[in-house]
Amino acid sequence: MTSATNEKTPIYSALGRDPDLAELVEMYVDEMPDRIATLEQAFLSDDQELLQRTAHQMKGAGESYGFKQLTPLAAALECSVRDGDEETAIRNSLEELVDVCRRVRSGESD
Repeated sequence: MTSATNEKTPIYSALGRDPDLAELVEMYVDEMPDRIATLEQAFLSDDQELLQRTAHQMKGAGESYGFKQLTPLAAALECSVRDGDEETAIRNSLEELVDVCRRVRSGESD
């Protein structure tokens, strides 16, 4: 896994302008590095159960917090792990998800 910050376009929550939800979105974004670390550590330690469970949680939460881009990527990782795909396929799904996770931001786009 790469630890460098991704320089691609930031992804802002569709709920970033909602005054009632902005604080929750900010907390979700603030916790993202921990989620990424959990995914990466689960992969590196071959903890398939934790990897699948974390992907499943992210699949549900992503769209709930206004990050619809996360849902299909988390679902793909969850399915890949559940279906017992080859390590390369799981790694690719993980890297795609982590790439997007590193780009999520709270607040509004410019």
